[in-house]
Amino acid sequence: MPANRLREIQALGQAVWLDNVSRGLVEDGGLHKLVEEDGVSGVTSNPTIFEKAIVNSDRYDDAFERALAEAGPDAREIFLRLAIADIRDACDILGDVYERTEGQDGYVSFELPPEVAHDAGGSVALAVALRDRIDRPNLLIKVPGTEAGVPAFEELTALGHSVNVTLLFAVARYEEIAEAYVRALERRLDAGEPVDRVSSVASFFVSRVDGKVDAALTERGRSDLAGKAAIANAKLAYASFRRIFSGERWERLAAAGANLQRPLWASTSTKDPDYPDTLYVDELIGPDTVNTMPDATIEAARDHATAVRTIDRDLEGARALLDAVREAGVDVEDIVSRRLVEEGVAAFAKSFDSLIETIERKAAGAQARV
Repeated sequence: MPANRLREIQALGQAVWLDNVSRGLVEDGGLHKLVEEDGVSGVTSNPTIFEKAIVNSDRYDDAFERALAEAGPDAREIFLRLAIADIRDACDILGDVYERTEGQDGYVSFELPPEVAHDAGGSVALAVALRDRIDRPNLLIKVPGTEAGVPAFEELTALGHSVNVTLLFAVARYEEIAEAYVRALERRLDAGEPVDRVSSVASFFVSRVDGKVDAALTERGRSDLAGKAAIANAKLAYASFRRIFSGERWERLAAAGANLQRPLWASTSTKDPDYPDTLYVDELIGPDTVNTMPDATIEAARDHATAVRTIDRDLEGARALLDAVREAGVDVEDIVSRRLVEEGVAAFAKSFDSLIETIERKAAGAQARV
């Protein structure tokens, strides 16, 4: 049998998750096969993924008709019914992983609607309602890493909910999120609440950083530095992770059964065809991390990823590289702290709005035929 590089990566302490979910993937056994044969131990989703799945497939037609009959032409409610069914089924497929790892893995993520991205209170209320409705212990509610997302995440964690904090690009914002996780667990522990089945991942985006930084470098005639900033940025985030989740403060929580908040490398497919298709897999391998990959990256990594611990290799080189990018005139901080977060929220909002509009048209057409 040919070597399965995904299994080799997992042996180095990194979980492999799938960045995709659909009715066909669930019903036809594709997800189950990935879990059983490749060791895939989690799933992430977002509005863009659901838009592609629901709009481009007839697999949802029967469920759509039922939702329309029961909920009427409420496009958001129809979407929720379709998406929640997929999320529940994916959670059930990964349930054995969740139980075997005692709640440390086996999660499926579902994103909050983008209109609450800048509303901490609204995010908490909606997240609690969605968790109650989906009703699976291995669900991660996705909260964006906006300024409002930090207190929303802390409050949800303090309430005992497991959360995937997404759209993280800046090391400084990542550190805020990691510290919020520790504070929330301390609040629970001090209140006599259990901490052992509360989990979280911090989704740190990768390829989008290179997309922005590379363009700026090219404008300044410094293409020699291209394709390196995203990996360097992620390595610095991992160094912060190792620092924050160590020492007496964390050891007190760990002794009570607390789970690490693992860094999750997101946006790990290469967008530049000149880069290796496993670039953001090979260079970010290390213990207590997750890499969530779309289907094509899963296949490429299975076949020819290089399974070597790399995430904490040459940390000083990573710092020097980012310094060189700044010296070339690229405002890295503005890119990762503001522009990419704003664009990420806007992109998800656009996909969500497009999805809802498509469902509205489909519902209107179905009612007109009655």
